[in-house]
Amino acid sequence: MPAAIRRIELVANVASGSVGPQAPDEARALLSELGIAARVQASDGSDIEACLKRAVDAAPDLVAVLAGDGTARSAVELCGRDGPLVAPLPGGTMNMLPYAIYGRVPWAQALRSALETGEPRAIGGGEVEGRSFLVAAILGAPALWAPAREAARRGDLRAAWRRGYLAWRRAFAGRLRYSLDGGARGKAEAVSFICPLASKILSDEARVLEADVLNPADAAEAFRLAFNAMTGDWRRDPAVQFMPCRQARLWGSSGLPAVLDGEPVRLKSAVEVRWNSHVARVLAPPPEPSAE
Repeated sequence: MPAAIRRIELVANVASGSVGPQAPDEARALLSELGIAARVQASDGSDIEACLKRAVDAAPDLVAVLAGDGTARSAVELCGRDGPLVAPLPGGTMNMLPYAIYGRVPWAQALRSALETGEPRAIGGGEVEGRSFLVAAILGAPALWAPAREAARRGDLRAAWRRGYLAWRRAFAGRLRYSLDGGARGKAEAVSFICPLASKILSDEARVLEADVLNPADAAEAFRLAFNAMTGDWRRDPAVQFMPCRQARLWGSSGLPAVLDGEPVRLKSAVEVRWNSHVARVLAPPPEPSAE
């Protein structure tokens, strides 16, 4: 266990994804077994921001968060680069940030691994309109498919169909304009930005974002891209082009739909996305050695 981890604040949203009402007691038992002084706050989601603020204000060595992607991002933003370490544990439906850091493991295993073998690690990410993302952001019409995909993941097929139908009616109605690193303007259905933590083409030490331009040429490609957005495989689509990027500007005719680390948001009609080399510090297991 890292010597610097003596006090922990853990916030659990029992109404989120895969957390459940027993999780706070299970967390207390695990932390007690490891001999760590900790305060565990249980939230039903209505006061989650207040719980996070209390946790950070207590100035612990580590803030552990057992909740969804949006709460994990809020914790990262509150702790910042100079605050406590963060351990975002998988408690939501997509768990983009926890899986990128700890792998696809249950939250208790992720917490134990972080505390037994973890080390402080500075992570970079993207910023847009004062919001941070540590895994990925997608701006443009395909972001409208996120609520439908989440409903499908929950098994609510009626809601998935309704939201998918609404997304299809609005998708591909108007392209956005973009400029990457001050280059020429282009048009696309959407542009996504993948952080090094999750990118398959960038190393973890890269100081850029992976920019993916989604640009179907016709209705058939648009339908295929919409289907791939629904199933989560859109980055493999041949209508997607990628390139490294540190700063981008994007414009739309109205507010831009977006998804930041799995959470749908609505942005202004003109935004700037930029790389931040040090958003926060997480407690993460050491990287696996490269295969020679």
